[in-house]
Amino acid sequence: MTVTTPENVGATRGLPTLGPEGSRLLRLLDDTFEGWGVAAGARPMTMPPLLPAADLARLDYYDNFPHQAVVAAPLDLERRTTAPFSAESGTFPAEALQPAELGLPSASCYAVYLTHQGTTVADDTLVTICSWCFRKETHYEGMRRQLGFRMREIVAMGSQEHAEAHLADFTARIQAYATALDLPLRREAATDPFFDKGSSKALLQRLTPVKYEFLYEDLAIASVNTHRNFFGERCSIALASTGGPAFTSCVAFGLERWLSALTRRYGSWEAAAEAVLDANARMRADASNAAGPVI
Repeated sequence: MTVTTPENVGATRGLPTLGPEGSRLLRLLDDTFEGWGVAAGARPMTMPPLLPAADLARLDYYDNFPHQAVVAAPLDLERRTTAPFSAESGTFPAEALQPAELGLPSASCYAVYLTHQGTTVADDTLVTICSWCFRKETHYEGMRRQLGFRMREIVAMGSQEHAEAHLADFTARIQAYATALDLPLRREAATDPFFDKGSSKALLQRLTPVKYEFLYEDLAIASVNTHRNFFGERCSIALASTGGPAFTSCVAFGLERWLSALTRRYGSWEAAAEAVLDANARMRADASNAAGPVI
């Protein structure tokens, strides 16, 4: 017999609920990752959950990720009476909706680049955000694969050296944290189609990976991504030192996926939270020892 609880009632629709233990662990993890960003000099920001579809289209989002795209549209108040909500299908018909002018992004960092469009940034700019993200999937599975989920990102904008150093630093940090957690992660090259498939940039992407994922078993729970100057050009984000387009990179943590990996590894919310607290203490001790005595 399957027992239905508030925590699993929406899981098959990609909309699971977290109870108190899961909520506490999610906050603990997010505080940890945000703390890494702030310690590196990142400025915390809060981004909107919806973005203009026209802006996302300008970033080739709907060409590169049409299979994941989710859009939002308000009801057409005049036509909803002739095209009412269908209880049988659980949907509003398309004719009852106004045009979909809003998009639900699949990653947090899009809002950062759009927020900074038309601005000039310092060579070493860092921003950290946690936003709801949305991905249409062929199927949904608990905390592993969701329609709506939370993503903590630490985004670098500035010089090419800064963007590359950001990824190198956080790659080392993620690997050290996995060791402290006793969570076996493997690092694998992946691809993101930020560039036109037939362009020279696309060839460069195939030769030099722009995305690495950190996987627990078969589940990617974190990634490091470089976009070179793609978003700097598309969003007119200028580099203060040269006036040219800024380079960008980001480090992303899928919070619910971390919950899935940790509870699978440790067997319970309580044991997973204990492991995170112990790993955080080890990381602080290692950082303190590396700094050496104050003279």
